[in-house]
Amino acid sequence: MNLEEYFARTGYKGSTEKPDLETLTDIFQHHIRAVPFENLSIHCGEKITLELEHVYNKIVRKKRGGWCMENNQLLGWVLKRLGYDTSFLGAYVFNPHQNAYATLMTHLVVKVVIDGKAYIIDGGFGVSYQMWQPMELVSGKEQAQAPGVFRFTEKNGVWYLEKMRRKQYIPNQSFSNSDLLEKKECRKVYMFSLEPRTMEDFRFQCTYLQTSPDSLFTKKSICALQTTDGFRALIGWTLTKTTYNYKENMDLVEFVTLEDEEVEKTLKEKFNITLEKKLVPINVKGSYTI
Repeated sequence: MNLEEYFARTGYKGSTEKPDLETLTDIFQHHIRAVPFENLSIHCGEKITLELEHVYNKIVRKKRGGWCMENNQLLGWVLKRLGYDTSFLGAYVFNPHQNAYATLMTHLVVKVVIDGKAYIIDGGFGVSYQMWQPMELVSGKEQAQAPGVFRFTEKNGVWYLEKMRRKQYIPNQSFSNSDLLEKKECRKVYMFSLEPRTMEDFRFQCTYLQTSPDSLFTKKSICALQTTDGFRALIGWTLTKTTYNYKENMDLVEFVTLEDEEVEKTLKEKFNITLEKKLVPINVKGSYTI
């Protein structure tokens, strides 16, 4: 594993001399625009593992994406190698359909401390809840980014992440009531504590999420990639493209339904992903919004 190969994968050509916020932001943005958030392994007969060498080989050499435990683990390794003060944290994801946070700690994020200031980076959430810049770990401060306004709130040692979105324009009105569309303008995303975690803390969750019939990830095949002006996502057979702020305080959300034979070509052309095994798309309704 080497940094040069990773940077070739993400297209980053900037400086790595100073472990500062500017460099962190640049490296992070290159990652989220090159490496998709995806769970396709589950739906093409592959096993997702937590071993860093396996994650590196999958994302860097095979040009695949991954979920939080893969993307953020790899980002954490890169940043540590560059001299950043990093640690892993564990989060509980909010389920809008149950209106509750998960009881299982399934989400991995990275805390980075620069000149005594703490930031959260998360390259493994995907779609419109994917931050584009490191977020300052400050309670109550609204942090405006291209995807919308993010905010952390701290109560009794627990940190909550929320996101406020713009209005949405959906040209294809047959999708205006899609269960993939988030109806609320302010959405809870996840909660976490500042207790440092290791990858061992996620071993059970890694198996559970890819095998349990109750897991979101067994119910939906997901591939999402951030772009320079929004993101695109393939959920089952539904291809979506979101353009942020295409009019004042309005995001453009475009939907199209693919045929089976179009899925593989779309993954290659829109997400730069070539699978070794055949994908079986799936999209059970509910519990996931873009």
